[in-house]
Amino acid sequence: MKLNTRLRSSGQVVVVLIIVLVLLGIGYWWLNSTKQEMAKGGKEFANEALQKIVVQHDINYFGSHLSPQARMNFPVSAQQEFMNDIVQMGSPVGAIDLQGQMEFTSQFFEPHGAFHARINYPARYADFDLSISHPVGRWQIDTIAFVKQSEQLGPGPAAPPPPAASLPPSAAPPSSAPPAGSAPPGAN
Repeated sequence: MKLNTRLRSSGQVVVVLIIVLVLLGIGYWWLNSTKQEMAKGGKEFANEALQKIVVQHDINYFGSHLSPQARMNFPVSAQQEFMNDIVQMGSPVGAIDLQGQMEFTSQFFEPHGAFHARINYPARYADFDLSISHPVGRWQIDTIAFVKQSEQLGPGPAAPPPPAASLPPSAAPPSSAPPAGSAPPGAN
């Protein structure tokens, strides 16, 4: 009889261990799938922010998705100035490739991401940088930058001009002769 109760209680322990392991496995799977969904959602938000701000020039979207700290950095007047800089560039030429990645502060929680895009315009290009986070309830823009670059000949960054080593053959070398119509020194 004692042998039978020992087998029964050891069987119960095994069943409890199996249940605990299954629950841990389900919890890990759920955390991983949630992490992947958050990473996907962050990339989608970054793409949406790029489209709404740079392509559609939606100042309301821009202002409503700023984090509290970003609102302090971008008061309404600065938001308008920022958007005016983007509008002055015109419509982007070609597709915009947004590069970046999502990271998690504590393995599965506190997602944040940093993204960069080079945006080609007819006469020049601009760099667009964006950092986002999802502290509670929704995605928000933490930092944003739009930097206009120098003029270019075609899509992509312009090559720097070669250094001027000598004068072109059509240009006359500078001479020490006085310009025409002026008297030589000492002739008054």
